[in-house]
Amino acid sequence: YNEAKQLKKLLSSYNVPLIINDRLDIALAIDADGLHIGQHDLPYPVARKLLGENKIIGLSVENLQDIQESNNWDVDYIGLSPVFDTSTKTDTAKALGLDGVQTLTSLAKHPSVGIGGINLSNAAKIIQAGADGVAVVSAIMSHPNPLQAAKELKTIILNHKNSYEKI
Repeated sequence: YNEAKQLKKLLSSYNVPLIINDRLDIALAIDADGLHIGQHDLPYPVARKLLGENKIIGLSVENLQDIQESNNWDVDYIGLSPVFDTSTKTDTAKALGLDGVQTLTSLAKHPSVGIGGINLSNAAKIIQAGADGVAVVSAIMSHPNPLQAAKELKTIILNHKNSYEKI
């Protein structure tokens, strides 16, 4: 709670939204900008009812059935998870790979973010496969210079997103 509260204060000074993963109670307690939930967390309709219409809610999707279900809801974005195997989280579904990203994004009605095993060397491929963005942990936090890694990642995404949109 205290860490989330401090982070919200810091991020809001830069006009960056704070999305809390899984913990609706923390999101509500600190008035976070949004919540990200997985397939085995609180059901989306319940989360939306409790969080309200003006907050961001993202939903992890792992397969075609999840995409079809998410298309019936007003989620703000979907997290394609996991794109690749990841050491950050061990309780994940089978990795989607780039073909899975391409298939799921072609069917999705919502903006999508690739999650899992993403780094500076593969982020562009995920955007080229159709994702609108990527979510990372190790790519930034394990880098000797996290700020530089974040800047490089931003450049990669912007450069490849622009080329993807022109196609």
